[in-house]
Parts: sequence; C-alpha cells; structure tokens
Amino acid sequence: MTASGTFGFGLEYADFVELNRLGAVVTKATTLRPRIGNPPPRTVETPSGMLNAIGLQNDGVDAFLQHKLPALSVYDVPVIVNIAGTTVDEYATLAGMLDVEGVSGIEINISCPNVEEGIDFCLKPEATERVVSAVRQRTSKCVICKLSPNVSDITVIARAAEAGGADAVSVINTLIGLAVDVERRKPVLANITGGLSGPAIRPVAVRMAWLVSKAVRIPVIGVGGIMNANDALEFLIAGATAVQVGTGSFVSPRASLDVIDGIEAYLQRHGFESVHDIIGSLDTSGKQPEPKAA
Repeated sequence: MTASGTFGFGLEYADFVELNRLGAVVTKATTLRPRIGNPPPRTVETPSGMLNAIGLQNDGVDAFLQHKLPALSVYDVPVIVNIAGTTVDEYATLAGMLDVEGVSGIEINISCPNVEEGIDFCLKPEATERVVSAVRQRTSKCVICKLSPNVSDITVIARAAEAGGADAVSVINTLIGLAVDVERRKPVLANITGGLSGPAIRPVAVRMAWLVSKAVRIPVIGVGGIMNANDALEFLIAGATAVQVGTGSFVSPRASLDVIDGIEAYLQRHGFESVHDIIGSLDTSGKQPEPKAA
C-alpha cells in the first residue's frame, strides 16, 4: 500500500506508477471541512528522514467525493480513505459519508502529531475504542486504525482498537521531533515540532509492529521508513501482513513498485510459494541458522 500523506490521492502519481499493481492507495487525510494546514515552513530534511508539519491540509470530504473519488474509480486499485476529525461525531460522520461505492476502506487517523485537536484519541485506550466503535457503526467498509508510536504501550491502544471493531491496525504513524536552526536559535518548522518519518524510525516501527502482531488477532499493517524490499520484508517477517510505503515515494515515485518487485524476487530466491509463508516467521530463539553446504 501507499502511506497516507505521502502519495497525495494517488492521481498525482498516476503518470509514474501503475496504480493497479498496488495493494491499495491510502489517500491523504480527509476532514469534514477544508483545512488550510499549518503555516510554512512545514517540512525539513533530517539525518535519514524528514520532519513534516503539514497540518492535514485538504479540500474536505465533499470535494473528495465530487472530484477525487470519481477520478480514482477508473483504476482497479482499492482506495482506502484516511480520515481525521476533532470529535467522535466528526469521525462517525466522515465514515458515513464515505460508505459509498469506490471506497474499499477507512483508515482512522487518530495519531497525527501535527494538530492540537483530537490528539488524546491515540493516547487513551478508552478514547481509541470509542472512536473506532463510532466509525464501525457508520460504515460497512474495512476499518483500519492508525496507531501512534508516541505512547508508553502501543499494545494497549491496539487492543482497544480491536475491541472497538477495527479490522486492522496501521503501525506506526510518525514520531514527534524538533529541528533547531542553530544560527537563529529558533525551530526550523513554523509549527515548532513535526512528525519524523523515513529510515530513521524503521527499527522503532518494526519493533512496534512485532509487539502489536503478538497482542491482537487482527492484521497489522507495517509502516515506517520502508525504502526498499528488504525494509518491507523486515515488517512481514516480524508479523505484519501488509506494508505501506511513505517517505520512500518522495525519494522515488516508483518506490512502492520496487518494493513489490523486490518481495517477489525474494520469495522466488528462497523458494517460497506465497508471501504468507514468511509472515510472522521471525526466529527469536537466539540460535544462529545452520550454515548452508557449499
């Protein structure tokens, strides 16, 4: 899949990426009303990653339904709409409005670190369960809850999402970071802090995906710093059943297709018939594999 906020609505990449080869397009976050987002500067490159504080800029759900969704409908790729709100009612309303033909699923964004409203939804299990339950009641589509790494125990939040009726969880959203302009002694981002993504967070994301996969019975979607097939394979072997490519698409628009091709090559090289053969196959026994005969 593509990761929300890094692939636009899919249409922006259609000239470079064969969308129908993707497992799904996860759209940029959609809100009930249009949002102008945070003031610039809103992005900054960091060692092995980037900070962003876009602030959920988008044209609102009505514009998505009128313009973006019809344009996406010409492709066969499943469309998962990422939604964000400030109240439980907003999330529920969005889910109901998006319970239409052409939408395959809803990804509930309760974990964006770049907006002040609604942030507690991802920090408290009871709040997570309440939001997921409200969305579940308003849609017949697949419901995915995107989890924040900025918590003391992500498994508690994951179990709350499962209890609320989530069909899957995305693990993880960005880590909160701060970049400082030392000459000016000021934050680089106008929002002061932003969400850290890219290879720098991948080991954190893999660990959290591994922990969550052992804590819940629903599928885990691994996301965080996937730049190539080996990065994606780490998540799958650790227990994720699907992956999302995010920051990698900024480096190469075709990163998601390169990941698909690389996974297929890995399976053939190791004699696996299906990707399902490696999901959750991480050996944590501490024993080193036996050397192969020459």
